[in-house]
Amino acid sequence: MRKYPFREIEKKWQNYWEENQTFRVDEDPNVPKNKRAYVLDMFPYPSAAGLHVGHPEGYTATDIYCRYLRMKGYKVLHPMGFDSFGLPAETYAIKTGTHPKKTTEENIEKFRQQIRSLGFSYDWNREVCTHNPEYYRWTQWIFLKLWEKGLAYMAEIPVWYCPALSTVLANEEVLNTPEGPRSERGMHPVDRRPLRQWILKITAYADRLLEDLDGLDWPESIKTMQRNWIGRSEGANVRFPLASGFGKSGDSVEVFTTRPDTLFGATYLVVAPEHRLVASITSQAQKASVDAYVAKTSLKSDLERTDLGKEKTGAFTGAYAVNPLTKQEIPIWISDYILASYGTGAIMAVPAHDNRDWQFAKTFDLAIVEVVVPHIATSQGKIPNADGVGERFVASADQTCTMTACYTEDGFAVNSGDFNGLPTADAKQKVGEWLEKIGIGKRTVNYKLRDWIFSRQRYWGEPIPLIHLDDGSIVPVPYEQLPLQLPEVESFKPTGSGDSPLAKVESWLRVTLPDGRSGTRETNTMPQWAGSCWYYLRYLDPHNTETFADQKKIDYWLPVDLYVGGAEHAVLHLLYARFWHKVLYDIGLVSCKEPFQRLVNQGMITSFSYQRKDGSLVPTDEVSEQGTEQFVEKATGELLQRVVAKMSKSLKNVVNPDEIIQEFGADSMRLYEMFMGPLTMSKPWASQGVVGIHRFLDRVWRLSEKTMDRGPAPKELMRVLHKSIKKVDDDSKNLDFNTAISQMMILVNEMYKHDIVYLQIMEPFLLILAPYAPHIAEELWQMIGHSESLAFAKFPDFDQNLVLDDELTIIVQVNGKLRSEFRVSRGTSAAELEALALKDEKIAVHLLGKKLLKVIAVVDKIVNLVVAG
Repeated sequence: MRKYPFREIEKKWQNYWEENQTFRVDEDPNVPKNKRAYVLDMFPYPSAAGLHVGHPEGYTATDIYCRYLRMKGYKVLHPMGFDSFGLPAETYAIKTGTHPKKTTEENIEKFRQQIRSLGFSYDWNREVCTHNPEYYRWTQWIFLKLWEKGLAYMAEIPVWYCPALSTVLANEEVLNTPEGPRSERGMHPVDRRPLRQWILKITAYADRLLEDLDGLDWPESIKTMQRNWIGRSEGANVRFPLASGFGKSGDSVEVFTTRPDTLFGATYLVVAPEHRLVASITSQAQKASVDAYVAKTSLKSDLERTDLGKEKTGAFTGAYAVNPLTKQEIPIWISDYILASYGTGAIMAVPAHDNRDWQFAKTFDLAIVEVVVPHIATSQGKIPNADGVGERFVASADQTCTMTACYTEDGFAVNSGDFNGLPTADAKQKVGEWLEKIGIGKRTVNYKLRDWIFSRQRYWGEPIPLIHLDDGSIVPVPYEQLPLQLPEVESFKPTGSGDSPLAKVESWLRVTLPDGRSGTRETNTMPQWAGSCWYYLRYLDPHNTETFADQKKIDYWLPVDLYVGGAEHAVLHLLYARFWHKVLYDIGLVSCKEPFQRLVNQGMITSFSYQRKDGSLVPTDEVSEQGTEQFVEKATGELLQRVVAKMSKSLKNVVNPDEIIQEFGADSMRLYEMFMGPLTMSKPWASQGVVGIHRFLDRVWRLSEKTMDRGPAPKELMRVLHKSIKKVDDDSKNLDFNTAISQMMILVNEMYKHDIVYLQIMEPFLLILAPYAPHIAEELWQMIGHSESLAFAKFPDFDQNLVLDDELTIIVQVNGKLRSEFRVSRGTSAAELEALALKDEKIAVHLLGKKLLKVIAVVDKIVNLVVAG
C-alpha cells in the first residue's frame, strides 16, 4: 500500500465539493426551525500577508460543527466573505500609487485559495465583499435610515492629527512613547485638533443594549466587558455655585455623582482640562501652570488618561466653588483623569470614599472628610459620629479626619447633617430628593458609552450619501441613486487640511439638484466597522437588488445560532452590530431583537519568541541557539529567554498554513488545531505536534490495507466503537473537539489489535471522523464501496447497552470517608454489595471496636457504612 497520498486526496475532494456545490443551501420551508442552524465566522480582513495558522482555528471549529449538524439532519447556513474596506490598503496606495481596489482583490483571491485549501464547507454562492458597490449600496441605504431617524448627526470634536503625514489618525494608529504620542507610520509627532465628524447616536440605545445582554448565550466575561463599556450608573447632577469673585455671576460647576449621599464629604472639585470654564476661572497666578498642564494633557489618549494605575497629576485653577450643602468654599482643580466626554466633565471629589480622589488628595494635601462608616454606635437613642473603626476618627473642630485608607463600601451616613445615621441606600434617595427640592440638582442616569464617531478622512471607505447644500442644509442622495460610488482619484494622499482625498475631485464633489439647488457631497467616508455591522444579513440574500435581504429569508435564518471569533472584538464590533440590528428591528426590517444568540471566542494560537531582560522581544531571525535551551541575540550577545508570544510579522514567528498543508495536508492541520487544547483556551503552536497527528491519519489510511470483513465484530471492539460514537457526538455538540479526537485515537488503537478490519466498525468510524478530517474520510468511504459523498450521511447512533460497562467500580465509605473500592458486575444487588464491603480487609480495620449502626448500599454506585464508638 502506498503512503497516505493526502495531496492527491485533498485536491480531489475539494474539486468534487466545488463542482457539485455540495454545501450550497437553500431555504426549505418544510424544515422546522429547530432543525435549521446559522453558523457564522467573524469574516477576515484580506491583508497582503495572507492567513497564518491562528486564523483557521475558528474556521475549523465552525466547519466541524456544521458538518456534524448536517449529518444530524440540520439545514445549515455557513457562509464566508471579506471585510474588504480598510486602512492598510489605503496606506499601501499612498505609498505606491496602486489602487486599493487592486491590492484588496488580489488579497481576497489569496485568502480565498487558502481557505478553500483547508476543505471548509462554506456556501461560496453567498460570498460578500464589503468594498463591492453591490454590497455598500445597502450599507449606505442603512445609513440613510439612521439619518432619517435622527441617529446620525454632525459635530466638531477633537481627533488625532499628524502634520507630517497631513492626515487624521485613528486611536489605534497612535503610539504612546516617552517623547509623547507618535504616528505608528513614521513615528511622527501628533496632536489633538477639532475636526468635523459624523457621529451615530448609539447612546440612544444604551439601556436596550444593556438589558438585552441577559438573554444571550455569550461568555460572561464578554457580557461584563459590554456592560462596563456601556457603564450605566444612577446618581444625581449637582450644581456647585462659583464662590464670589470667580467667573461670571451665577456660573456654577455641574457634576455627576453616583453617591449623592457623600455630598457632605466633597472637599474639592476636579474638572477636565478641556472644561468650558477653565479659561474663565483660572487666576492670573495659576495661569501658566494651568496652560502648561492643558497642553500636556492634549498629547494623551483617553486610555492613557484613565489608567487606574497611573500617578495622579493636576493643577490648581486658583478658583473656588461652594459646596451647596456644607456652604464651605472648596478649591477647583483640573486633572487629566477627568474626561470632558464623560458625564459633565467635572466631579465632586470625596477623598474619604473614592480611591482616585483619595490618591489625588494625598498627592496634593487636600482636605478629607469622612461621611460614611461601616456601622453606627448608638447611645440613649442618639446617633453620634464614627465609632472608631481602625485608626479613623473625626476631628470635631473642622470635620477633617485622619484615615489610613478610604472606605468605598456602603455603610451609614455621618457628618451629614440631618441625614446622619441613614444607611447608604436611604441616604442616596433622601439626599437626591432634597437636591431636587432646593433646586440645585436632580436625580439622573449616566453612561460611559459615547456616541460613535462614524467618519474617516480617507478615500478607501463607503462614501456617506449626503449632500451639503450651499444654503447650509443637508439632503440625502436619493435611494434610487445608490450606490454612491467612489470616484477615481489622481492621488490617494490626504489633502493636508484634514479633508479626505475626495475633496479634491471637483467633478464628483459639486452637485446640482433637479430643482436647481447646488452643493457639495460629503467627503468623509465611513469607517471599516460599517460593512461588518450587518454582513450577517446580506449573507441571507446576497444577490437581491431590491432590498438588503428578503424578509422571508430573514425570518427563516435569524438569529445567528453560533458566532465564533476572537475576543478582541468583544466590545466594538459586537456593540455596533447590535446597535444597527436594533435600529432595523425598530423600523420593522428584522424580526428578532438580537443578531447573535450564541457567541464563542476561540483562544489565540501563539508562537515562541525571545525576550531581553528589559522585556522587549527580538525577532526570531536575529537569535541563535547555543546549546540546549540557550538563546542569544546575534547583534549583542545578550542571553535571551524563550517565551510564548502573539504571532507577528515583526517578530518573524508567524507560521504559514500553506507550508503546513503542503507538508502534512489540510486534514492534519485541521485535526492538530483542534487537538491542541480546548477551543476557548490560548495555546502555543508546535510543529512537532502536527507530525504526530499526521502519523495518526497515516494509521487510519493504512487500515484499508487490512482484509475487510463484513461479519460481526467482537463485542469488546463494538463497546469501544459505541463509546466513541457517544463521546464524539456529545463533544461535537459542545465544541469539545480535542477530547473527541482523543477518543477516535483510542478506537483506532483498538482496531489495530485485530488482523482484519470489520466494516461494522470501519463505516461508523469514518462517519464520526468525517467532520474532523473530511478528505480522508470521503476517500476511504468511497474505497469501501460507497458511491455517494458522506457529507450528508446520517451520523451513527450509539447503543446504550454497549456504552455501559459490564463491570464497574463500587466505592466504600465509612462515615462518609472513602476507605476502599472493588469491581463488580453491573446490577449486583444491594445485599451482595453489603456482604462484599463487610468482607473487605481494608474496611475491617475501620470496624474494629466499633458498632455498625447502618449500611446504605446503592446499586452500581456506593456502599456507605455508619459506625459509632
